[in-house]
Amino acid sequence: MATVEYAAALNLALREEMRRDPRVYVIGEDIVLGVPFGVTKGLAEEFGPERVLNAPISEAAIVGSALGAAMTGLRPVVDMHFADFVTCAMDEVANQIAKSRYMFGGQVDCPLVLRMPYGIGKSAGGHHSNSVEGWFINIPGLKVCIPSTPRDARGLLKTAIRDPDPVMVFEHRGLYRAVGEVPEEEELIPLGSADVKRAGSDVTVIATARMVHAALEAAELLAREGISAEVVDPRSLVPLDREALAGSVAKTHRVVIAEEGPMRGSAGAWLAWVVTEECFDDLDAPIARVAGPNVPIPFSPPLEAACTPDSEAVAAACRRVLK
Repeated sequence: MATVEYAAALNLALREEMRRDPRVYVIGEDIVLGVPFGVTKGLAEEFGPERVLNAPISEAAIVGSALGAAMTGLRPVVDMHFADFVTCAMDEVANQIAKSRYMFGGQVDCPLVLRMPYGIGKSAGGHHSNSVEGWFINIPGLKVCIPSTPRDARGLLKTAIRDPDPVMVFEHRGLYRAVGEVPEEEELIPLGSADVKRAGSDVTVIATARMVHAALEAAELLAREGISAEVVDPRSLVPLDREALAGSVAKTHRVVIAEEGPMRGSAGAWLAWVVTEECFDDLDAPIARVAGPNVPIPFSPPLEAACTPDSEAVAAACRRVLK
């Protein structure tokens, strides 16, 4: 195992897939320089301008051109720069990419990846800090994954690039400098495969992205109080590993769902319904949710911090369901 940063693990996945398959290319704004997060740094030097494409500032053009390329046999990886900017290409994503297989009667593949840097951090303000993954689980035809560790980031991105259908990879901006172990050999992590990040017996915490780390911190706090918390990372939202979630709930009988996005209509709301549908008879307490407030993310650092759920909020939710 090598210890690498989350951003470096994504860079490694791109290099490996571009070396393996000449049909893979990357496109986005300023990606030759690798800004703003360093994920595409150095790719242009190795693969050249035909496979590392700096695009004009037009998300609709970037995503639309990638759709055409994917339908004609290439495998584009689109860097959205900030996930918030996908709003400028919603017709291409929601009406074209997601529906391409259906509208053509199954005659075409659409092997396209949208890399979606998202999340709260560093006072980026209301136009650069949103958690939008919940929008896309509502759109049939899209697959959605959300890695929380460098190992998951590399393995899920590689799987996404090889998938014949469009996959959105949500990368939390607050994790790019996080470090973790990544296997030196190739590893593909299947979509729809959850991971138990910490085993426990008293309460299940289902968490995504940066909130996985907050949940692990909360589990440490709770362990000092004699509470055993199991932390489950879905890793992908579409497809979703219902069996793994149900298995954990059958063991602990109590559930907390933790995410950074706003409470209303979110991915966490979907997960809560899945748990209710699959495990109602196993629940000994109502499901508790930890999420952001239903407000735009402020620029002000103190207000931004107040809008960001943390490990204390997760621990408090666990205590509530155990009363």
